[in-house]
Amino acid sequence: MKLKKMLAVGAVVFGFAALQAHADTELEFWTMNLAPKFNGYFDQAVTKFNAANPGLKAKWVDMNWDQIQPKLVASIAAGNPPALVNFNVPWVHEFAAQGNLVALDQYLGADKNNYSTAALKDVTVGGKVYAFPWYNSVSIIAYNKDILAKAGVKAAPKTFDQLVADGKQITAKTGLPAFAPKLGNFVGWFYYAGLPVIENGKAVFNSPKHVAFVQKFADLYKAGVLPKDVFKVEFEQEIALYNAGKIAMMTTAPQALKRTETDAKAIYDKTGVAKFPEDAGKQAFGAWLMDFVVPKGAKDPAAAAKLGKYLTGDEQQVLFSKATETTFPSTKKGNLDPYFQAGAKSADVVDQARAVAAGSMDNARTLYLAPGVLPDEATLTKKLQDEVQSAIEGRKPVKAALDEVVAAWNEKLAK
Repeated sequence: MKLKKMLAVGAVVFGFAALQAHADTELEFWTMNLAPKFNGYFDQAVTKFNAANPGLKAKWVDMNWDQIQPKLVASIAAGNPPALVNFNVPWVHEFAAQGNLVALDQYLGADKNNYSTAALKDVTVGGKVYAFPWYNSVSIIAYNKDILAKAGVKAAPKTFDQLVADGKQITAKTGLPAFAPKLGNFVGWFYYAGLPVIENGKAVFNSPKHVAFVQKFADLYKAGVLPKDVFKVEFEQEIALYNAGKIAMMTTAPQALKRTETDAKAIYDKTGVAKFPEDAGKQAFGAWLMDFVVPKGAKDPAAAAKLGKYLTGDEQQVLFSKATETTFPSTKKGNLDPYFQAGAKSADVVDQARAVAAGSMDNARTLYLAPGVLPDEATLTKKLQDEVQSAIEGRKPVKAALDEVVAAWNEKLAK
């Protein structure tokens, strides 16, 4: 009899435990290209979330960036999407326009105010927020103090026009190119300058203001302020030029200065850092926001939103930045954390750069043309880049180059 009672109690306990296990809502969230380097960060994030939220079970899955979209489309079609998916800003706009994402305004509530205004603008489509802003970055200016001193430039530029003027003075006095701006996305440069690209369904970037803006780069190129092969200068080449003392300034992420410290200590020891100056667009340069979206058909959008707000809250964003050493939070308070701000008083250049970059994050926008706006986007974007390069290198007048591109864009846009 006693054995029967024990078995009965055991069965009840087992049944209750099974019921509880069955009742847990699994919240699978996908990221791209973050394993295994950041396993430690995600292990603690998942453990802490699950402990604080009985009945919810976060599960992290990482995959290559090129797998995310096809797997998500397949999972939505099968009626079994994950709770959250790591997207970039263009993907947010593309999938939101297709009706494949859940609008998050009702779930954000007052927490919406935690994120920077710029980050929220990045993930707003048709007046609705479709993603939880996550990690971001911006460019800063690193400059060789000795070269600037020889040129009579006493401080880092605070406006884009001052950067242009200083660049000309540096090259005139030292014979060196001043800097090597990354010119591979000129749509982004127009937005940075506060200039529209498409208005009322038409390309408009051949206005006098657009022409004058591109002409600034053409004048810099002609004067030798930009390297002759500036259109081939990418991240690695720019660091190599700066580390060799062949350019006076570089636009880069703070952590990239570790390379200078390792490979060119003498240059590192005379490096100063400053905010990349804003232009009329009042936007920081070099941002590329990552985020989390809730796919259409998610079984429990409210629970998914709870996980989304947790992963993108101040605490977890700062912890992730500490793990990566290269990224910055998209929350207002996150960038005020001592991890970032203490660098302002540090003697270490990387720490200084981190503080400078954190101070720019409130204005960090992802500067790009939204997917679907431009037909045959790859061809027309290449047309813009080719013509801008031709104008900057002096092979064609700026106005003629921009007129040609605008005509090509508008021909496609009219169809």
